[in-house]
Amino acid sequence: MKQHPEWLYDAVLYEMNVRQLTPEGTLRAAADRLEFLKELGVDAIWLMPIYPIGKAGRKGELGSYYSIRDYCRINPEMGTMKDFDAFVRKAHKLGMKVLLDWVANHTARDAKWVTDKPADWYEREEDGSPKVPWDWTDTAKLNYANHAVWQGQQEAMRYWVEKHRVDGFRCDMAMLVPIEFWHETVRLLRQLKPDLFLLAEAEQQNLFDEGTFNACYGWEVHHLMNDVAQQKCRLWPLRDWIYADRAKYPRHAVRMSFTSNHDENSWSGSEFERMGAAREVMAVLSFLWPQSLPLIYTGQEVGYDHSFAFFDRDPIPHYAANEATAFYRQLTALKHENPALRSGELGGEVIEIRNNAEDCLMVMVREVAGNRVVAELNLSPYAIHADYQTGIYAGIYRNAMTGAEEELSSHVERDLAPWSYRILTMKTN
Repeated sequence: MKQHPEWLYDAVLYEMNVRQLTPEGTLRAAADRLEFLKELGVDAIWLMPIYPIGKAGRKGELGSYYSIRDYCRINPEMGTMKDFDAFVRKAHKLGMKVLLDWVANHTARDAKWVTDKPADWYEREEDGSPKVPWDWTDTAKLNYANHAVWQGQQEAMRYWVEKHRVDGFRCDMAMLVPIEFWHETVRLLRQLKPDLFLLAEAEQQNLFDEGTFNACYGWEVHHLMNDVAQQKCRLWPLRDWIYADRAKYPRHAVRMSFTSNHDENSWSGSEFERMGAAREVMAVLSFLWPQSLPLIYTGQEVGYDHSFAFFDRDPIPHYAANEATAFYRQLTALKHENPALRSGELGGEVIEIRNNAEDCLMVMVREVAGNRVVAELNLSPYAIHADYQTGIYAGIYRNAMTGAEEELSSHVERDLAPWSYRILTMKTN
């Protein structure tokens, strides 16, 4: 029995930062980018929060997307509800899903609920003011000991599913609210939309209990990819992650993989800064990992080397197809055309081919009936001489990046450039 909506298994996700994607920073302008993203190979659009932003304690000129004043309205800087509905209609017409960013843990300090709801909807300081979670001084912590808060959240999420036809939610800091809230909420929402998709910004194993979340973040492997790129460690911890992760989660658990997202880009730097010359091979890895739902973040599709301001307008100055666009088109095609790379319970597990340089070189196979993918990845800044036996995996393949036919011999011995890769695909019996 399939555990997920059919579209998810070979999907590529795009995180859309509406504020920075276009010079206008509006939903109407963002809708004009949808054809480009469809041609890129994107299957689902995750919209960063599009709700009105609080003014109390506002950071920067425009404030944090995650300081939400009203869950059921559109940020007027981004347009109107009519603009949002037009965006969804266009995305659906193009065959793409639309996901909203949902912030269940907290609201703005001047949110509608702060004034309109009873005081016990929020955790309170001794002076009666709403508590601040962590150091997010522009937010107020909701009180999940009060079941009315659960119902308020559920009504707001239901509004977007019923009235505005959204396909799912990316759930911000999902581990900060009770897992029982998610169990109850998702049961209710899936009565309305059985194929509702839920992505958790968290990695706790219980997120997949009762089939609640479809996917969670792959933070741990992402940080390991950064470490390998920066040569804080060799390949061994990254290799160990594959087997440890396999043991921790159920077979159907999907993991979002990425080289960038809004947090990494704004607070730790773009992939150009964090990964340097390794950024391309790490992007390839994000499409190859077992259970992977690969993510493309705003600007990556045009190779934009910039760390966006988080609280202010900082739009991409020039948006046009280039080499980066062609690269991501190749990766999305790789994902779509090879069932071995499906996520969840339908994809192939990773099988490693041993080699002579395992602190630098990973040779991996993913295979399901009818399809095989072999990847040779030099995950180091060194030129290496590779030597390995392929055994049953020898044969004639297609190079996924060049389209050329290539033979994978039973004994491979060849020189590999730093941070280089070769991806071979084959139809099998």
